[in-house]
Amino acid sequence: MRHSHRLVRSGLAPLAAAALAVGVAGCGSGSDGSSSAGSAGSAISAKRCAENKAAGKITYLSGYQFQSSVSILEYIAAAKLGYFKDLCLTVDLKPGSGDTAQNTKLLAGGQATVSAISEQDLIQAQANGIDIKGISSYSNAGLDILMTNKDITDLTQLDGKVVGHKGYVPATVEAMLVKAGVKWDSLKLVKEGYDPSVLPRKQGGLEALTGFVSNEPNQLKAAGKDVTVWKPVDYKIPSSIGAMAVNPAFAKAHPHAVEDVLRAALHAYEYCSSSEAHITECVGYAAKLSGPTYDKKLNATIWKTETQVVKENPTPGQPMGGIDTDNVGQLVDMLHQFKIVPSSVTAAKATGWFDTSFVKGIYSGDKLVWPAP
Repeated sequence: MRHSHRLVRSGLAPLAAAALAVGVAGCGSGSDGSSSAGSAGSAISAKRCAENKAAGKITYLSGYQFQSSVSILEYIAAAKLGYFKDLCLTVDLKPGSGDTAQNTKLLAGGQATVSAISEQDLIQAQANGIDIKGISSYSNAGLDILMTNKDITDLTQLDGKVVGHKGYVPATVEAMLVKAGVKWDSLKLVKEGYDPSVLPRKQGGLEALTGFVSNEPNQLKAAGKDVTVWKPVDYKIPSSIGAMAVNPAFAKAHPHAVEDVLRAALHAYEYCSSSEAHITECVGYAAKLSGPTYDKKLNATIWKTETQVVKENPTPGQPMGGIDTDNVGQLVDMLHQFKIVPSSVTAAKATGWFDTSFVKGIYSGDKLVWPAP
C-alpha cells in the first residue's frame, strides 16, 4: 500500500501545540465535577438515566487538543453546560495529539470510548484490522485544502512546481489535483513546518501548500496575506467533517448511552452556533481547559469557518450528524484509486463499519429530541 495519508493537525500556533502536547493520559475534565452546570437526570426519564449511569465513565478523545473545531468544541460545551449531566452521563474529556492512527488504536482498545475520526480514516483503520464503528458525520465536505498565491488561477499552473505539505498530501487534495488535470508526477513535494507564511514568501520556490480550511487561511488573513483556497468539495471529491466513532463493544452494551452522547453534543452544537456571545462562551470553555497560550480569536474563527462549511454542505437527506452511506462508497473508490486500501475493501463492506441507527434514534424528523425519552 502507498503512503497512509494520516492526519496531522497544524491547529494552534506551534508554541501552543508544544505546550499542549499531552496524550490520552493528559488533563481530563469530567462532566461529573463541579465544573459543569445542569442537574443530574433533569433531561431524561428515570429508567434511561439508570441505564446511562450503568454505562460508567465514557472517555471522549478529541481529534486535536482542545481546538475549537467541530467534533471538539461541542463536546467541551456539552460537558461545561451540563448537558451530559442532564442525561446522567459521566464523560471525561481527553485531548488527542493529532495522530489519527493513535486515536483509532486507543478507541479499538477501549482506552477511549468515543473519538473524532474522519470517515476516510475509519475505513483505513478497519482495512488495517482496527475495529471501530462510525456513528455520525456532519458533512461530506472536508477540512483539507490547498492554498496558492493569487498568481495561480488554474491548478494546472502547478505542473512541475513545488508543493508543500505537513508530512503527506491528503488523498482528497491529491484527488482534486488529479481531477483538475495536474500532472501529479511532475510536482516537487516538500515537507513544510506549521508556519503558513512560507507560502506568501514563496520560500524555496514554494507555489502551493496544503492546510485546513479553518486554520492556515485564517492565520494568513489575520497577518494581512491573501491566498487562494482550493477546496476538494468544489471538485466533488468525497470527504467528511465532524465524523465520530465509538468502541464497538461499548456501543453494543450501551446503545442508549451512545445515542445520548450524540444528543448532548448536537444540543451543544446548536447552542455554540446560535450567537456571537455563545461562540465566545464556548471557546472560553476550551481556552480554560487549554491554558494561557490558547488563541481565542483564532479558535473562534476556526469554529465559525467549520460550522459554515457544514451549513453549506450538509449530508444529503440526513438530519445534522446523519451519515450518508453513498459518501462512504465514494470514499472507498477514492482510496482504491490511490491504492490506500486493498480491493478486498468493498463499498458494501465499508458501509457495514458505520451504524446510522444512533443518530436516527435521537431525531423526530429533522428535529433533535431534547429532553431525552
